[in-house]
Amino acid sequence: MMPAGEIEPLPLALKGNINHSVCRWCYQDLSLEQLCVAAKSIGIKGIDLVGPADWPTLKKHGLDSPMCNGAEINLTDGFNDTRFHATLQKNYAAMIPKVAAAGYQNLICFSGSRRGMDDATGWANCVKGLTPLLALAKKHNVVLVMELLNSKIDHKDYHCDRTAWGVALAKKLGSEHFKLLFDIYHMQIDEGDVIRTLTDNHAYIGHYHTAGVPGRHEIDDSQELNYPAIMRAIKATGYKGYVAQEFIPKQPDKIASLRKAVQLCDV
Repeated sequence: MMPAGEIEPLPLALKGNINHSVCRWCYQDLSLEQLCVAAKSIGIKGIDLVGPADWPTLKKHGLDSPMCNGAEINLTDGFNDTRFHATLQKNYAAMIPKVAAAGYQNLICFSGSRRGMDDATGWANCVKGLTPLLALAKKHNVVLVMELLNSKIDHKDYHCDRTAWGVALAKKLGSEHFKLLFDIYHMQIDEGDVIRTLTDNHAYIGHYHTAGVPGRHEIDDSQELNYPAIMRAIKATGYKGYVAQEFIPKQPDKIASLRKAVQLCDV
């Protein structure tokens, strides 16, 4: 509810070329109900990174769940380590049918930390752990999406920290039911050359996240990335999925920041 005397902003006149989403965890001071109302008022179509317990709330507001979660152990114990395969395979085998039954498609997964492991071993272990699940994912038309995270600042030692590493894994798996989550913030930190990289590898990318570099805050002109140009490049690849805002708002009016970010990315 707006304070007395203030006028509720009109919904953005969005172009329809980009499907907009927002990550739940960035707005923990709002209830999911409040975030859904705010998202709808902006023209956002989905809420990222929620699991089965929250799907009814999204459905109540007519919002999608473009990137589901809830099957992972954490960000460090992932598919690159066989010690975690039994737990991960149990978790994902249970979650994949739930995602499908709810009418969703993408389910996030993680490589886990390197822990001194060489790339070849990491790839081999991921293939071993993911292959049985990809058969189940195909059956249910679900896509397992591994997130690219930076290992320089935020997730020290994370294994899938370069686009090339993730693409190599995708090629080894050879399945349309495995894709990469290209987090623009993370990949700017670890490799840069964002537009060329996503353009060259778009066939392996199933989802995008945003945030400002440095700091992971608003994606405005206080940071170094040119988001309109990046969005135009994504559009040019023919991408039809979602782009989710994953910045941590620094400004007092967090929803105003989210609104501006969506407007900036709506090319």
